[in-house]
Amino acid sequence: MKGKVYCLSESPDDSSIYKTHQQAHGLVPDLIELVTSGTAAASQSRGALFLDVHHLGAGNVTAKAVADAHVKDLAVQGKYDVNLINYWVDEKAGVVMCLAEAPDSAAMVNTHKEAHGLIPDEVHLVKQGN
Repeated sequence: MKGKVYCLSESPDDSSIYKTHQQAHGLVPDLIELVTSGTAAASQSRGALFLDVHHLGAGNVTAKAVADAHVKDLAVQGKYDVNLINYWVDEKAGVVMCLAEAPDSAAMVNTHKEAHGLIPDEVHLVKQGN
């Protein structure tokens, strides 16, 4: 993940996020995606937070297909002690990102592998900033 930073922020619009980064440190985002609410995290921690990234290729993914795969993930996540919190789809770039609580990265990979076979290209431990 060298050279990549993912920020999750609450803002009235894209320009506010861009301006905040620009004024704070000059490192402006290349891409800003709207995040919709997902399944709430369980009250009991399952471990650390992990973000996985699937690079499926431009034109090779639809929001509906990812929603269907996510349902399959939810059906098997308990077997691996995973709590999938949310996912994001960039149909144009063919990228899917998933955020989950899990005991380790292997648990996330195994959940996806059993549910639908789409193994992520990257899995990153999320370190929350202050």
